Amino acid sequence: MTTPDRPEPRTGAAILRTALRRNASAMAWGTLLMGMYQAGETAFPIALGLIVEHTMRERGLGSLALSIAALAMIITTVSLSWRFGMRILQKANTTEAHRWRVRVAACGLQPVARKTGLKSGEVLTIATEDADQTADIIEVVPLLISSLVAVLITAVALGIASVRLGLLVIVGTVAILSILSVMSKRIGDGTREQQARVARAGAKVADLISGLRPLHGFGGNHAAFLSYRRLSAEARNQAVAVAKVNGAYAGTALTLNAILAAAVTLTAGWEALSGDITIGQLVMAVGLAQFIMEPLKLFSEMPKYVVVARASAERMALVLDAPPVLTPGSARPSGDGGLELDGVRYGALRDLKFHVSAGEFVAVAAYQAREAADLVSILAANVPPDAYEGVVRVGGHPLADLSIDAVREHLLVNPYDAEIFAGTLRTNIDPADAGRMIPEAVEASMLTDVVALHRDGLDHAVRDRGANLSGGQRQRLSLARALAADPAILVLHDPTTAVDAVTEQLIARNLANLREDRTTIVITSSPAILDAADRVLVLDGGTITAEDTHRNLLTSDQTYRQAVAR
Repeated sequence: MTTPDRPEPRTGAAILRTALRRNASAMAWGTLLMGMYQAGETAFPIALGLIVEHTMRERGLGSLALSIAALAMIITTVSLSWRFGMRILQKANTTEAHRWRVRVAACGLQPVARKTGLKSGEVLTIATEDADQTADIIEVVPLLISSLVAVLITAVALGIASVRLGLLVIVGTVAILSILSVMSKRIGDGTREQQARVARAGAKVADLISGLRPLHGFGGNHAAFLSYRRLSAEARNQAVAVAKVNGAYAGTALTLNAILAAAVTLTAGWEALSGDITIGQLVMAVGLAQFIMEPLKLFSEMPKYVVVARASAERMALVLDAPPVLTPGSARPSGDGGLELDGVRYGALRDLKFHVSAGEFVAVAAYQAREAADLVSILAANVPPDAYEGVVRVGGHPLADLSIDAVREHLLVNPYDAEIFAGTLRTNIDPADAGRMIPEAVEASMLTDVVALHRDGLDHAVRDRGANLSGGQRQRLSLARALAADPAILVLHDPTTAVDAVTEQLIARNLANLREDRTTIVITSSPAILDAADRVLVLDGGTITAEDTHRNLLTSDQTYRQAVAR
């Protein structure tokens, strides 16, 4: 695995172009139908003006019936075109938002991490809110075009009646859009900052939830709360500032639109009094002046939505275009082959060397928590090979030469804080429904009492993060999932810290029996697991300082005895 060169960044504009191109057909139909809707809405006051002109010349029931039929046809066109047009656009919008959510989530969940510089809570916000706001462009463009159609039809209709009225609509529309486009830039800048601050606050919440138990343990929950309160207040203040700008934008748009409508109405009234236009044309002009308020409002709001969509797309580009931490190789390990670390130097590790043969059960007693964490990070391939010295070999091949899929199939590292998902006990043990060795894993992890406790057994519902399970139950459930996967090499980090001594003893014995002839490495200070292992490696000062069976080390090494004896 080698660190790749950074590719050319994908911009927010490129993401928007992709969304537009992918939904061109739906947008074309949506634009057509929404254009028909706006044309029908515009035709209504025009038809009223023509009806007035017609009935004033030819008074009769026939003329009235014809007028009513024409209005009914316009109303039907307006209703059906709106219904089907919005259905097409909203379906395309929802589908596109789903596509981007999946893309962002895939980047966050893929085995090789990406250099995003973002926390998980921020990525979650991008995968939800920003994906939705980016997909809004699918609706924005057709609505923008259809509103433009309404404004043009209005200008042409009024221009036929009076050139002055037509020019008034065109000049007024251009002036309104020019003023609002300047304001929309400020909205975009504020929205971009608001999204970033909300994402940071979300990331802080995710961190607090995952670390709530240890925070309570050393009394740091109050300081953590104050930290979140500060971030939340910053996000709130920014949201208020954006809301003020949005309010000013909406108020300005409404005021300018009302001024234009009033100007059209007054000008039409003056020309009617002067005899330049007829009574029917006056009715049409007044009706269009009232109608044009809505498409002008919609038309004037579109720049704001475009800017917001652009800002969200740029935030998605931070995730989608981020390069992977490392580029996997293509080799696959041969058989089991065991595990070897040769001269590894990283973090607290100093020239770490050890070899675990195929089928061996080895325990690592790490005196420092940081040393254990760094070792787990190396074995889990969370650290790129060029970030540490030395070589890690899996099945006889350097880790850098293996494909990520091969590493994940061959080597499973189960951290002490493994996630528990919303679902059931069964889906947590076997997420892929691969028919793995669930009964054996449940028994070996001593999860049998949890299964027997509930009427639904393995189908008992589990809440997000295992909120309805105790700490020991969550830990045993995580262990059962790791055992059910049955990898060639299994690495466990403190798998029994939340269970009692009797259960720990049983788990240690079951683990040795279930993993017989399979390579197993447990990083732990548990006397029961240390005693069940074939041999114990003592990790102190970043290197292996002693190696023997647990009982021999208890007899010969006083430091070891003080560290692990309970």
